[in-house]
Amino acid sequence: MGLTSPVPRSSVSNNPNSPLSGRGNRGSSGGRRTSTGGRYDEEVVNSEYVTYTVQIPPTPDHNPISASQTSLNEDDKNLGKPERSFISGTIFTGGFNSVTRGHVLECSMERKETMKSGILCGMKGCDEKAMQGKVLRGPCECGFKICRECYLDCVGSGGGHCPGCKEPYKDVNDDDGSSYDDDEPRSEAEDQALPLPSMADFKPDRRLSLVKSFKAPNHDFDHTRWLYETKGTYGYGNAVWPKDGYGFGSGVNGFEHPPDFGEKTRRPLTRKVGVSAAILSPYRLLVLLRLVALGFFLTWRIRHPNRDAMWLWGMSITCELWFALSWILDQLPKLCPINRVTDLSVLKDRFESPNLRNPKGRPDLPGIDVFVSTADPEKEPPLVTANTILSILAVDYPVEKLACYLSDDGGSLLTFEALAETASFARTWVPFCRKHGIEPRNPEAYFGQKRDFLKNKVRLDFVRERRRVKREYDEFKVRINSLPESIRRRSDAYNAHEELRAKKKQMEMGGNLSEPIKVPKATWMADGSHWPGTWSSAETDHSRGDHAGIIQAMLAPPNAEPVFGAEADGENLIDTTEVDIRLPMLVYVSREKRPGYDHNKKAGAMNSLVRTSAIMSNGPFILNLDCDHYIYNSLALREGMCFMLDRGGDRICYVQFPQRFEGIDPNDRYANHNTVFFDVSMRALDGLQGPMYVGTGCIFRRIALYGFSPPRATEHHGWFGRRKIKLFLRKPKVTKKEEEEMVLPIIGDHNDDDADIESLLLPKRFGNSNSLAASIPVAEFQGRPLQDLQGKGSHGRPAGSLAVPREPLDAATVAEAISVISCFYEDKTEWGKRVGWIYGSVTEDVVTGYRMHNRGWRSVYCVTKRDAFRGTAPINLTDRLHQVLRWATGSVEIFFSRNNALFASRRMKFLQRVAYFNVGMYPFTSLFLIVYCFLPAVSLFTGQFIVQTLSVTFLVFLLMITLTLCFLAILEIKWSGITLHDWWRNEQFWLIGGTSAHPAAVMQGLLKVIAGVDISFTLTSKSATPEDGDDEFAELYVVKWSFLMVPPVTIMMINMIAIAVGVARTLYSTFPQWSKLVGGVFFSFWVLCHLYPFAKGLMGRRGRVPTIVFVWSGLLSIIISLLWVYISPPSGRQDYMKFQFP
Repeated sequence: MGLTSPVPRSSVSNNPNSPLSGRGNRGSSGGRRTSTGGRYDEEVVNSEYVTYTVQIPPTPDHNPISASQTSLNEDDKNLGKPERSFISGTIFTGGFNSVTRGHVLECSMERKETMKSGILCGMKGCDEKAMQGKVLRGPCECGFKICRECYLDCVGSGGGHCPGCKEPYKDVNDDDGSSYDDDEPRSEAEDQALPLPSMADFKPDRRLSLVKSFKAPNHDFDHTRWLYETKGTYGYGNAVWPKDGYGFGSGVNGFEHPPDFGEKTRRPLTRKVGVSAAILSPYRLLVLLRLVALGFFLTWRIRHPNRDAMWLWGMSITCELWFALSWILDQLPKLCPINRVTDLSVLKDRFESPNLRNPKGRPDLPGIDVFVSTADPEKEPPLVTANTILSILAVDYPVEKLACYLSDDGGSLLTFEALAETASFARTWVPFCRKHGIEPRNPEAYFGQKRDFLKNKVRLDFVRERRRVKREYDEFKVRINSLPESIRRRSDAYNAHEELRAKKKQMEMGGNLSEPIKVPKATWMADGSHWPGTWSSAETDHSRGDHAGIIQAMLAPPNAEPVFGAEADGENLIDTTEVDIRLPMLVYVSREKRPGYDHNKKAGAMNSLVRTSAIMSNGPFILNLDCDHYIYNSLALREGMCFMLDRGGDRICYVQFPQRFEGIDPNDRYANHNTVFFDVSMRALDGLQGPMYVGTGCIFRRIALYGFSPPRATEHHGWFGRRKIKLFLRKPKVTKKEEEEMVLPIIGDHNDDDADIESLLLPKRFGNSNSLAASIPVAEFQGRPLQDLQGKGSHGRPAGSLAVPREPLDAATVAEAISVISCFYEDKTEWGKRVGWIYGSVTEDVVTGYRMHNRGWRSVYCVTKRDAFRGTAPINLTDRLHQVLRWATGSVEIFFSRNNALFASRRMKFLQRVAYFNVGMYPFTSLFLIVYCFLPAVSLFTGQFIVQTLSVTFLVFLLMITLTLCFLAILEIKWSGITLHDWWRNEQFWLIGGTSAHPAAVMQGLLKVIAGVDISFTLTSKSATPEDGDDEFAELYVVKWSFLMVPPVTIMMINMIAIAVGVARTLYSTFPQWSKLVGGVFFSFWVLCHLYPFAKGLMGRRGRVPTIVFVWSGLLSIIISLLWVYISPPSGRQDYMKFQFP
C-alpha cells in the first residue's frame, strides 16, 4: 500500500468551523464550536481537509466499488461531478476541538467494466455501440439500446419486434436502418403522434368526455411535455389510457371503455376490519359481569371480616382491592379491538404507475430512512448486525428512496469493517433476492430454513445461482468472524513498528536507551492509519466515552434510473442482465463522545441519527430497528406506507409492527414471545388512539419526532371524554394554540405571521444548523398524502412531486452532518425534551410515543399476514429477568415524572389515558403480589384462613370470578388468534416477574426519585448464530446467579414447607379443620404452579442449582419461620421456651 498526494475538492461549506466554505444553504451557523482549527489560516485548514489517499489492493473481502454504487457513469464524469465517488470512499471525522477531516480510501487497481453501459447494445452477447437515434432513446419508444447489426437482424428475421418491449418497430423502412444513424439523430418533427382509430361504430360511455381537459386551476399540467414524452394525442385510445389490459383487439368493435381514474384514486389503501360482534359483544358483557361480581365479592369480604385473624383478613382484603383496581386498568383499554388490512395493489397504482403528472411512472413514494442501532460488538455480534443490514438493503422499496444508517455507539473498528464487508457482499445478495423473489432476505435465516427452497421457484438458473451465493455467504461469515483476530494482529504489527521507530528516533537524538518509551497502543485500519474511534487500549480521545464523531458513506446514493448488470462470468456470480443492481445508500455513523457530557444512551444515539439523516437524505419517514431485528417480509415498508399515505394519514405519527422472535424454545418457558401483549393489548389499543411505541419495528413520521402537532386534533371534554371539540392546528387564528404548541410552517403559505415566528424559533429548538432547519418543511411536504383530484385536500402534495432524482451527496453535506453529531450540539436546545426521542427514562420508547399521543397524534398497529420483522429474545432466565427489570424500572420512572398519564392533555382519549396510566402502575402490583403469595403459607402455619369459614357465599363468588376470568381468556384467544398455551405462559411469567424483577424495579425507582441514585443497566446480550451441530437452546439451561432469584425461591420453599406443616397438623389434630387446610393448600398450589417454569429454570440441564440459591433461600425461610413461631406460638403447652435437663 502506498500514499499518494491529496485529492483536490471543489465542494465547500459555509460552516465557519468546517474546513469547507460556500455551499449555499447547506451551511450551519455553528458559532459555538471551539475548534482548534481556528488557529490555522484558511489555506492550512483547507489543505488539511483531505490529507492523503490510501491505495488498497483488491482482495476477496475488499472489492472496488462498482459503478452503480459510486453513482458515476461516463456522463457524470463528462459533466465534472466526481463528488459521489469521493463520498462513498471517504471517512469523515470531527467534533469537539477537532477539525473536520476526510480520509480518502481508494483501490490501486481499477476493476474491469463488467456491466452493460447505457450506450452499449442491450442484446445478450453483443458489446457493440448502440444506435443513438430518436434523441438518444434508440429505435423503439421503450428506449431499449440496440446496435445497427442487431437491429437489422430483428427487422429481418425477428419479425420487426423490439427485443425489449416485444412490440413491433413503428418506423421500419427498407434502407437498412439508415434512418437511425448513430451520428445523425432524428429530429423531433419525425416523432409524430399516433392517429386516432376510427370511432364510427363506437358508442361512448357516459363517463367518457372527449373534450374535457384535465387542466384545473390548481394543476399546472404541461400538455406539451406530456405529448412529447408519451408520443400520444388527446382523447380516447391515446397515451392517457395505458395499453395494458385495454386498447385494440378487445371489447366492442376493437375498443374497451376507458378506466375510471377517479375510481382508482379514490380506492382506500387500508381498511378497518372490526372484530365479529358474536365474539366482541359477549366479551364486553363478561367484562361487565366480572366487574359486578368483583364489586359484590369485595363488599361481602369487607362486611364479613375474620374476627379470629383480623391481621390476616386485613392483608388479604388490601391485596384483593389492589388486584381489582389493577384488573380494571388492564381490562378497560381492551374493549375496542380492531384489525386492519392493506391493499398494496392500490399503492402501486397510485404511486408507481404513469399518470398525468408522472407520465414515465417513476416511483412517487416518499423516502424512508432506516436506523439500526448497536453499541457493543461483543454483546451484539457483528454477523447478526450484518444480516439485519442485508435484509434492509434488499427490501422491496424503490432503491433511490431508501437510506440505511447504522449507529455504532461504541465507535468500534470491528463494527466498521464488518459493515464494509456487508456492503461488498450486498452487491451479490441483493440482486439475487430481487431476481428470484427470495423470502426472507436475511441470508442466515434464508439458508437456515428447513423447508423446500425450490417451492414457487420457476427460473432454470435458480439452483446454480443459489449454490454460488450460499458458498459466497459462507466465505462472508468466515471473514466477519475472523475480523477481531485480524484487527488485533494488524494493530500489534503496526504498534511494534511504531515502537521501533520511536526507539530509533531516541537513538538519533542521543537519549538514554534504558528509559522506557511510551507508545500508545493504537487500533489501526487496513490502510495503515489510526482508527478515529475507540481503541482496545482505551487511550485519551480513543475510549468508549471519549472519541471523535465518524461518518462513512459505505454505499453512495444510487442513480435515479435503473442500472442493469452483466451475465455471469468469473467476476459475477449470477446473471443480472435483467435485474436492477443498484443498492440503497448505506452510512456508518458514530456520534462524538467526550467526558463531562451526558450522552443519554440509546435515545441520544437515535437523535444523532435523526439529525444526520435530515441533512444527508431527509426521508420524511423513519424506520428504526434493533441490530437483531431484521426485515422478514420484504413488503413490510410498503404495508406501513399504506397507512401513512391513505386519506387522513397525515394525523398518524407512527406505524407500529408487532415483534416476533426466533430462537425461542418450543415450550416458550419464560413467555418470550409475549403474544398476549402484542396480539391482545396492542390490537385493542389500535381501536382507541393507537398502540404504544415499543422501541423497534416502528415507522415514524419525521415531523412528529420533531415535536410538531398534527394538522388536526380532537379534544375530549366532559365525563370520560364524551364531548369532542375538533381543532385545526394548521390554520392559525381559527383556533387558539396551547402554550407549548409547535405549529409547522406550511410551504406555500406566505401570509401567515405565526408561521414566520415559528420559523424564527426553529434554531432555538433544533440547534444552530441551517441545513437541519431548512430540511424540516421539506420533510413535511414530502410526507403529505396526495391531493384529491377535485382539489379538496388543501395541504396534500401534487402527484408526481417526488418522482425526481435525489440531490447528490457531496463533501460539504457530510461535513455539515459531522457537526450535528457533536457532543455539545444539543446544549440549549429542545432535543430530548420535546424534540426527538425523549430523555430521562430507561424506557425512552414508551415516553416518546406518549408525548406524541399527548399532542393529538394517532398511531396504527400493522399486523401483516407474513411477519414484518423478526428478532431474538433472551431465553436465559437471568437475562430475561434483567430485561423485565429494565422495563419495570422505566415504568416506575414514568409514574414519578411529568409523563404520568394523570397529567395528560385533553387530546388523549380517556381509555388511552387509562392504558398509559397502567404502564406506570403495574410494577407496584408486585408489592401486594408478594404479600399475597405468602398468605397461603401463613394460613397453613397458623391454621387460620382469610375468611372465618368457607361459606357457600364465598365459594359462589370465588367460582364466578374464576369462571368469568376463564371465559374472558377464551374469548380473547378467539379474537386475537393466540393459543391457550400462550395465555397460560403469560400468566405464569406475570407472577415470576411480579415476585422478582418488579419489586426490585420499585425499589430502584424510589431510590432514584428520593435519593437521586442513578440507574444503570447492562446491554442485553444478543445470541449469536449457532454453528452446525451446536445446541440452539443451550442458553436456556445456563444458570446465572442473580439477586432477583431470592424472592421467588423463598416463596416456593416456604409454601412447600407450609403445605407439609398444614397437612401434618390437620392429620394429628384432635379437631381437624379440613376446610381451612383445603383453602390454604389450594392457594399454595396456585402459587407453586405459576412458579413452576422458574423452578425448572433453576435446575438447568442436569438439575444443578447454585449452592448460594439454597443457602439464601433456606436462611430466609428459617428466619421467617422462627420469627413467626416467636410472634404467634402454637396453642397448648407454653413451656416450649423453658430448658430442662433430663
